[in-house]
Amino acid sequence: MPSSLDRASVPASLPIAHVAERLGVHEDDVVLFGRDVAKLSLDALSRSSPLGSTRRKLVLVSAITPTPAGEGKTTTSIGLGQAFSALGESVCLALREPSMGPCLGLKGGATGGGQSRLTPADRINLHFTGDFHAITSAHNLLASLVDNHLHFGNALDIDPRRVVWPRVLDLNERALRDVVIGLGGVGQGVPREASFDITAASEVMAMLCLAEGLDDLRARLERVVVAYTR
Repeated sequence: MPSSLDRASVPASLPIAHVAERLGVHEDDVVLFGRDVAKLSLDALSRSSPLGSTRRKLVLVSAITPTPAGEGKTTTSIGLGQAFSALGESVCLALREPSMGPCLGLKGGATGGGQSRLTPADRINLHFTGDFHAITSAHNLLASLVDNHLHFGNALDIDPRRVVWPRVLDLNERALRDVVIGLGGVGQGVPREASFDITAASEVMAMLCLAEGLDDLRARLERVVVAYTR
């Protein structure tokens, strides 16, 4: 029997472009990241459905407590998709994207298990399309701007004790939950207490998930609370 590592590195049986074609996705809406990974453009949301007016059903899998073997929402959803496909139904799964912190921790990856799993699991669990890394950088850029503002005069009179925008990291790093930053002398910033969250809990992540488009995302980002003045 192949090991978990061998299973994780198995390539997808079909190129992702062929999967998109089967689902009726316009080729111009498919942004490829190699053979097995792709994203859909925002333009895909404005196109009429290739399925026409055919009625479809939505099955929501939620609030399942995993077994000790790890059979939870993801494995159950993949198994349902396989079952519907075996019955000749046209089926598409919408699963959460794995984050690297839980993947490298006790919880593990988010690509299913046994014979109900996604491939290639290693690419999906680690890096994937790079969205988590982009969100981490965007979130931490704002945190850096706040500390630079404090260092270069603090024209907005921000209270260093009331900065509510933490930094984020896509790792389970207990030692960084609560830290003191800005140490090292006058040239290294303003010392203050700070904290780290996991990227999946980033407010930028929440806004990205809720936004209906780029304009909506920009509007949400503009309303975010970063700190309080004295």
